Amino acid sequence: MWRIIVLCTIISLTVAASSTYENYKVFKIIPLSLNQFIFLRNMEEHGYFFWEEPISMKRPVKLMVAPHLLSEFHPLLKRENLSYELLIDDVQELINRTTHSIDFRNAPYNSNILFPFTKYPTLGEIYDYISSISLNYVDNVRNIVIGETYEGNKIYGLKVTFSLTSQNPGVFLEGGIHGNDWISPATVIYILHQLLTSNDPNVREMAGSHDWYIVPLVNPDGYNYSHTTDRLWRKSRKQYDTFCFGADLNRNWDYEWSSSYRSAKCSNTYAGPTPFSEPETRALKQYFESVLDKFETYISFHGSSQLLLFPYGHTTAHIDNYNEMYIVGMKAVAALKQKYGTEYLIGNIAERTQFVTGSTIDYIKGTYRKPYVCSYELRDKDYYGFLLPPDQIIPTGQETLDSIMSMLHEIKKQKYRAQQAKQDGKL
Repeated sequence: MWRIIVLCTIISLTVAASSTYENYKVFKIIPLSLNQFIFLRNMEEHGYFFWEEPISMKRPVKLMVAPHLLSEFHPLLKRENLSYELLIDDVQELINRTTHSIDFRNAPYNSNILFPFTKYPTLGEIYDYISSISLNYVDNVRNIVIGETYEGNKIYGLKVTFSLTSQNPGVFLEGGIHGNDWISPATVIYILHQLLTSNDPNVREMAGSHDWYIVPLVNPDGYNYSHTTDRLWRKSRKQYDTFCFGADLNRNWDYEWSSSYRSAKCSNTYAGPTPFSEPETRALKQYFESVLDKFETYISFHGSSQLLLFPYGHTTAHIDNYNEMYIVGMKAVAALKQKYGTEYLIGNIAERTQFVTGSTIDYIKGTYRKPYVCSYELRDKDYYGFLLPPDQIIPTGQETLDSIMSMLHEIKKQKYRAQQAKQDGKL
């Protein structure tokens, strides 16, 4: 226990003492043996920070190292016979590139957009946008306060529909569950914006043939803190002891909660003391249950890695309709690649990333048995990580929108084929 207390103190003092990440470095390391893998897995307990966690042997790990740890880092890895490559020399320089607006006069795509997709929006700007569309699209948008955070910020949900006479198939979009994951809410808001404003007939058809349940920002506290204080803050902001704040909201759901790994309170992936310990996950759960019979497709958005993932994270065993989802996923990633050549891999969480438990999509699939459940791990997969520059907001939104249109079209075809097969069986 005393080691955890000392670790929390060190982490807290490190963050508090440096308002920037100047001279923090990120290294790429590939464990080649089981001992090396276990060694890297334990490094977070000694004050290091993962950008990309150890998943398996021979898979790259990205580790951020504070300046005061560099003198011990190099001999430590040498002792373990671990080779490493410097990926980012100064994290703060990269952060600066994500917090400035982009001049669109020389941009290669259309900048005639009402919402400022030239930069990552602040919490206040997101709230203002949600308020404005609720006022300007009163026939199509219903704004719902689904709950409040630990710090008293509102968590907004929006229902978007263009049908006043019948209930269409429902699609639930969830973004911003991690505070440092700025591309996630930006992408969800981009899609929301296109549903309301696009003149593309394919977008209009998709918008009008579905009812949309959208939560752009699940974690307003963490998102705001990442803008004002610590750009890399991931968790919520509930205080758990003197030096440890927040839980990973994507580990806090009551489906296989903490069954694979229990992390310390100061860890970036702390799952909370119990399932639904966080007001944010409790509020979202209640909202799910209020619209449970109204949606069949659930899509969560994260960054980074360029993956399209299906449940589950606690096992490599495939879900009941994996083959159907695989076909849907292949169509979706093929459509995503068309505009900019961005390549995604697909598969279940445990196979493609690591054993992760207590996630939203696992809860939706495992508890409610929704048929079409997936998560986009958005750009990028090599360099920027969670610090994706703002000039990639619109391209990410465009290609993801293309992907979702293809996904929903393929789901419609799969449902039609299933109905035809059922009818043929009765003949």
